[in-house]
Amino acid sequence: MSTAVPLTIKWGKETVDFNFVPETGVKGLKTELEEKTGVPVDRMKLMAKSKGLWKGVMKDDLDLASLDWQGAVAKAGSAGIQLLLIGSAAKLTGPSTTTVFLEDLAPEEVAKVQEPSGLVNLGNTCYLNSVVQCLRVIPALRQGLSVYTPASDSNTGNRNAAHTMFLSSLRSTYQSLDRQANPVQPMALVQATKMAFPQFAERGRNGNPIQQDAEEFLNGLFTIAASLGDRQQLLQASLPNVSSESLLGASNWMDAIFGLKLEETLTCDEVELEPPVVTEDLHRKLVCNIQGGSDVAATQNVSHVYDGIALSLQGSMEKHSDVLGRNAIWTRKQRIARLPPILVMQFGRFFWKATPDSQDHAGVKCKVMKPVAFGSTLDVYDFCTESVKAVLKRSRDKALKEEEDRINQKLQGHSNMEGENGDAMQVDGTENDKHDDKAKEPSRTEVEADEDLQAALAMSLETTDGTAKTPIGPGLPENFQGQYELFAVITHKGRDADGGHYMAWVKADNPSGNQVEKIIDTDEANEDWFVFDDDEVSPCKTEDVLKLKGGGDWHMSYLNFYRAKK
Repeated sequence: MSTAVPLTIKWGKETVDFNFVPETGVKGLKTELEEKTGVPVDRMKLMAKSKGLWKGVMKDDLDLASLDWQGAVAKAGSAGIQLLLIGSAAKLTGPSTTTVFLEDLAPEEVAKVQEPSGLVNLGNTCYLNSVVQCLRVIPALRQGLSVYTPASDSNTGNRNAAHTMFLSSLRSTYQSLDRQANPVQPMALVQATKMAFPQFAERGRNGNPIQQDAEEFLNGLFTIAASLGDRQQLLQASLPNVSSESLLGASNWMDAIFGLKLEETLTCDEVELEPPVVTEDLHRKLVCNIQGGSDVAATQNVSHVYDGIALSLQGSMEKHSDVLGRNAIWTRKQRIARLPPILVMQFGRFFWKATPDSQDHAGVKCKVMKPVAFGSTLDVYDFCTESVKAVLKRSRDKALKEEEDRINQKLQGHSNMEGENGDAMQVDGTENDKHDDKAKEPSRTEVEADEDLQAALAMSLETTDGTAKTPIGPGLPENFQGQYELFAVITHKGRDADGGHYMAWVKADNPSGNQVEKIIDTDEANEDWFVFDDDEVSPCKTEDVLKLKGGGDWHMSYLNFYRAKK
């Protein structure tokens, strides 16, 4: 039977005493010390304080059974054999991230981590569902709804209970979508919509609800929201950092968020003495005319959204001329005089066609199926007034200069790096090299000329007439350049203007700013989106959204939603 040896282990300020059997070897000694001290074996360093054992740090291949333990005990005397242990104990820590299961989360927490919730179709209500989903991701709208109180309408004498119920039910629907992951039934919102807009309660011959127009529902929503509530409170809640000067005539929160002011100039084509007529009007959406112009005789083909917008902002009309004393042909030209933080654009896909040869002569509503391409960015610079362009140009020139400076600094750094590498490869310099270096150094005249050039460029970017500080719209980013980012699309599928199906396509958040791949052969970022087919929600990509240009029986864009690009 093996003889146990009493050991005293000094470990920092602690002392550990136990009997050790040498035949268990180094592994047995360290294992027992790990149990008593918590120091992992791979962290241990053992040294003998008593004489007659080993020198320095004990090695793992040391044969402890061959040592003269009895002699070491005799030499140590009453103090006994002492060993020194060096090493820190391993602290027991939990995992760096806590594992949480969906089953353990509350419904409102599940709604935050899963795909967005859909809306149940309650009978041809896809027009309503698509609009609600697109507006859901507009913070200014949600912030205004959060402070809306129906009581404020009763205090102002507003007795239209249906409108009040509509806005309250819209807010409740959004709260339900935020709280639960399962599809939401917008029963109260649909009922309030039919009460506020009786035409939306119409039914067909079979008794089923008739399909309605998503754009008409959106216009109705804007009208009701603009007329209800405490206007000042809603303005401050939706756009808290907006000055009264930047509102530029917007008297309610809907016009502040979505409203754009169009300046219209009418010029008489038949007589130059007739002074132009300039008026301003407020709109809550921009129209893309895809039929080929705003007058009947126009036949220009529209294949891109810029062509359609340009055509919708110009045209000809018949109007009375005071100089001629009769009606004359006038040219109409519109330009944007105030820009909104959220820009809604409508594709003119539906139009009314007269049917004089029919029995009832009532006409028929038709749909334009032609493809009209659009990108993920909309630049409205060319559609603005000269005063708005002047402000946007300042920001554009500044951004261009910053980009040029960044590129020049990058090139200069690369050039300096090459020069340092070249100097490192030279062993001895010659007089010719020194002469060449002096030749490369810019003269004082050149330096002064370069400084004058930089000063002139800086002055050109400075504002002397105050246009840079002139407000061009509320809630726009600093140094706004007139570019808008596409974040939502409402599409219509089907050839029947009074039927078909609406769906919403909404851009997903990317709060972490992760790198996004480009669409093949383009500069478009292929970002994440969601498509809302009523209660069914599916992921998709930017490349899928850009295919919604029309030209077939597939879904085609009808309403595009843009936000001011930072």
